Amino acid sequence: MSIQPTVCPSGDERVALFGLLLETNARLSRSLGVELEASCELPLPWFDVLLQLRKSPEGRLKMNQVADAIVHSTGGTTRLIDRLEEAGLVERQNCPSDRRAIHVAITTKGNAKLDEALGVHLEYLEDNLTSRLSDTERTTLAELLTKLNAPR
Repeated sequence: MSIQPTVCPSGDERVALFGLLLETNARLSRSLGVELEASCELPLPWFDVLLQLRKSPEGRLKMNQVADAIVHSTGGTTRLIDRLEEAGLVERQNCPSDRRAIHVAITTKGNAKLDEALGVHLEYLEDNLTSRLSDTERTTLAELLTKLNAPR
């Protein structure tokens, strides 16, 4: 009986590609978070929530929609919304069509803070993304990431 050596999959192209995606996301997220904190005292998760609320048609989302949009657990999202509400950047509202549901809405103060953060974010993107990739590369990257994000 011969023993087959086990092959370590860490050298597999798929593992390497996924690792590169994770590393790139982590590096960009970490450095953007540092920039947002330093420039406008806004943690990256707060920025993400405010941006999701701004992008929603009515400037508000149900709590579970916020959790899905920012890829957080519902418990983690509740604590995050508590902190944003304490800062006056969001408010909870009763859902008119479902008494069990709660909406989270961006406030005037939240919109102002998001505008400030978006200025920092755009400068960050210019320095770390736009200036480093050609128009064609950015288009290709967007298409590929969209394809990977699409439901199967």
